[in-house]
Amino acid sequence: MAIGNVTPDSFYAGSRLADTEQVLAWARRSMADGADILDIGGCSTRPGSTPASEAEEWERLEPALAAIRSELPEVPLSLDTFRPEIAHRALEQFGPMIINDISGGCEAMYAVVRAFKAPYIWTLRGDLTQPDRHPEMHDMDLILDPGFGFIGSTEADYECMRHMDELQSYGRPILAGVSRKSMVWRALDLTPDTCLCATQALQLYAIQKGATILRTHDVKETAQIVKLSEYLRLNV
Repeated sequence: MAIGNVTPDSFYAGSRLADTEQVLAWARRSMADGADILDIGGCSTRPGSTPASEAEEWERLEPALAAIRSELPEVPLSLDTFRPEIAHRALEQFGPMIINDISGGCEAMYAVVRAFKAPYIWTLRGDLTQPDRHPEMHDMDLILDPGFGFIGSTEADYECMRHMDELQSYGRPILAGVSRKSMVWRALDLTPDTCLCATQALQLYAIQKGATILRTHDVKETAQIVKLSEYLRLNV
């Protein structure tokens, strides 16, 4: 899953897309490099950021989604948003797509996802037992995301990763989003720009622990990791 952000303030500058020309270049390059899904967001959720307004988020997303749907209509899309109204407008206007909601959701978001029968990335924020405690969610097309970066501390992120294989018991796709996140670079006294190699090590470990989707800034390198995992028969 390739990460693209039509925002000026996402934590990793390499993911920022300033206009539709850059959006399309990113989309074409990501697919050529081996992406299966394009994930695009219009509101930064990095820790400490001030979220864009709903109107500003949609103003950024609408032309980006329109451009991708026009030029690459068959490409699977994922929308990174925590706002039910944004999800509703995107699904209504641009058709089927995954809803990637880092907030963990709310009843309004669940209603939108159910109405459109959209796959929903349920961000568990470190609580891997939530699917047991919320059986009412099981009728949805769920992708389970442990929520690395939103758990509370670097130590908590790693503790969660050590146990993320427990999610395999639910029989749902598992998404791991560790790409260039603080859990990687803080542990090694690096920066988001200098932690690609360490990110790849964690992504390979995530596959071993059951991840079936890797959300990444670096598609070509991650595709190589996936291929190596197939040679090693990890997650088989």
